[in-house]
Order: sequence, then C-alpha cells, then structure tokens
Amino acid sequence: MHRRKLELTPRLRLLADWVPQGAALTDVGTDHAYLPVWLTLEGRLRSAIACDLRSGPLERGRRTAADFGVSDRISFRRCDGLALVSARETDTVVIAGMGGENIAEILRAAPWTARTGCTLLLQPQSRAEELRTFLCGHGYAIRRERLVLDRETLYPVIEAAAGEQTLPPGRLYGGAFLTDDPLGGRYIVEQILRLQAAVAGLNRAGRPDTAEKADHLRDVIGSLLELWEEWRDANGA
Repeated sequence: MHRRKLELTPRLRLLADWVPQGAALTDVGTDHAYLPVWLTLEGRLRSAIACDLRSGPLERGRRTAADFGVSDRISFRRCDGLALVSARETDTVVIAGMGGENIAEILRAAPWTARTGCTLLLQPQSRAEELRTFLCGHGYAIRRERLVLDRETLYPVIEAAAGEQTLPPGRLYGGAFLTDDPLGGRYIVEQILRLQAAVAGLNRAGRPDTAEKADHLRDVIGSLLELWEEWRDANGA
C-alpha cells in the first residue's frame, strides 16, 4: 500500500466532515475517488460506491483505490448519476463538482432519494439557485448550508433530505442559511453582481421577452440586498 497521506481539497474536506459515521456512501461523479478512498481509510464508512459517467475518471478512481489498498472495499460503477444504485444500497449520497442544474437532473431521475430519508451532500459549481429551487419543489428540504473557499473560489455545500421547504428568492440565490456564515457577505455580493450583469445584458437585447426576465432578476437583486443587510447585522459588519 502506498505510504503517502491522501489530502483532500477544502471543498472535499467539508463534504467529508459532513458524511455521517458508518454511512453507506455513494459518490456520484467520483473522478479520482478521493472522497470515498479517504473516508474508507479513516474508517468512516460501512460501504462505498463510486460512480462516474465516463470510463476515464472511473479508471482514475480505481487507481487511487488500488494505490491506497482499498480496492476491495469500494464498488466502482460506470453509470449516469444514480442509475445503477438502488435505495437499499446507500443512505448518504454525495454529488459534487458539477453545475446545480446537472445535480438537479440526477436527483430528478432518482426520486427514491426523497422517499427513503437519504442524506444528500451537494456541492454545485454553478447555478446553485437552480438546485435550491429544485430541492424545494420536489420533496426535499435543505438542513444546512455552508461556504468553503477553495482556490480563491467560493463554493456552497448543501445538506438536504426529504422534507418540505419554501425559500424566498433572496435565499434561493444567496443561500438558504448563510447569514451566519463568515463568507456569506462575499457570496451574496457575488450573486448581486452576477445578476446585475445579466440584467444589463437583457436590457441591451431590448426584446419584449427579455424585459420580463430582467424585471424578475431586479426583484431578486432587491431580495439579495435585504439578505446582505441581514448578514451585516448578524456579523457586525
């Protein structure tokens, strides 16, 4: 077995910290399989499944598992999302490193994740608002959310499970529970700037169909500004 220590990026380490002890883990889009390998080495898992859509990343994951001597303790599966995983095999699903809309589509194709009480640990790289919107509309509730700074980029990490939840527009875009997060102010401002740029682009287009969307985004910006004030009050900024 390789003697070097496996180090996780800040983003993956936060996800690892949230995986319950004794979990039956499924890691979707596993790539190098760093997360399931690290958790297996730490004795944190009852079982582990590593999935990826492409053969190249899956092979890299197998090499990582072999390098650290845990190949016999992780099941590698080439599939789209959770297509080859059943509800009885897993109680904790990690989906990280892809757009929020892609994570939503994976969950849409696996509705059992909302029926079984499965813990979802989700890390959208972009369009997090689409993922939060999907969760609220399809039988999930966000239980906690935190930001992590990794290579100078802010990433939200979301824990969700079966439940009912409604979030106002500001929290769909600015995070469900980030008013107490030290990085929350920066994240909210980033969303405001992104939406302001989108509104400017829609205004330049000058078409009737874009005017309604621009109005909606301006309303969201207003909600985000209110959320930013909440963060300032909570953090003494």
